[in-house]
Amino acid sequence: MDYKKIFKDKEFRLKLISCLKFMPTKPYLKLLYKIKTGKKLNLKTPQSFTEKLNWLKVNEQNYKFTDYVDKIKVREILKEKLGEDIAIPLLGKWERYEDIDFSTLPDSFVLKCNHDSGSVKIIKNKNEINHKELTKFFKARLKINLFSISREYPYKFVKPMIMAEKYMVPENANDIEDYKFFCFNGKPEIMFIATDRSKDVKFDFFDMNFNHLDIENIHPSSGKAIDKPLTFDKMKEIATKLSQGLKFVRIDLYEINGEVYFGEFTFFHGGGFWRFKPEEWEQKLGALIDTSKE
Repeated sequence: MDYKKIFKDKEFRLKLISCLKFMPTKPYLKLLYKIKTGKKLNLKTPQSFTEKLNWLKVNEQNYKFTDYVDKIKVREILKEKLGEDIAIPLLGKWERYEDIDFSTLPDSFVLKCNHDSGSVKIIKNKNEINHKELTKFFKARLKINLFSISREYPYKFVKPMIMAEKYMVPENANDIEDYKFFCFNGKPEIMFIATDRSKDVKFDFFDMNFNHLDIENIHPSSGKAIDKPLTFDKMKEIATKLSQGLKFVRIDLYEINGEVYFGEFTFFHGGGFWRFKPEEWEQKLGALIDTSKE
């Protein structure tokens, strides 16, 4: 039997993960890591970036980070750390899709959940909404818990909500580009920009002088020149402030018409399973995470 071929089947992997998610955390992560990366997970003496992310899942389950990953409550943390809320303006929040009063919302806005990844729905004209489709979509998304799927403990106690944000698109652009900074103990080291999201996603990595890096992480680089954002230095300053006291966090930011907006805190990039190529970058970034117990 060709097990490699079986594990490459996404639907099979999802069904298997669903069946095994009630396992204790350590054996579950070891099995999941093997399924997703094809490699053995070393939790005793972790060296690589993804190994250390999973080590943190097991050894540093600090639930104070719950509000960091809650896209509604995080606004208070932004005020505390930056003195202002730089998130995209919040238009409303609801426990169920059926509770949304669309008459109070503008013609265009963005709907998403506060507790997951990938639940974004861009509404360009509220009069054209397929409510049956969105009711089904958000009902399913509200049931998702990233702790049960990949043991990302900050999400365990987030109360699932639907939220609406202001629809913001830069001038002369079709979409918002986000800038994702990898920060270690309050110091941004590398970042990447995701492009071509609606087609074939590309990740382009840069150092803190905006020099392009020859790195691949799940997605290839675009192979094209990318302009340095006008607010790059300001983004680095914000990422530094937001990541103080955190062993590792990815700070996601947007640049919209010359202003910086906050996206989210991500404590486990790729759920802890997206390995870097070449391998030396797995080791370089892993060396920046302190796994000594205080």
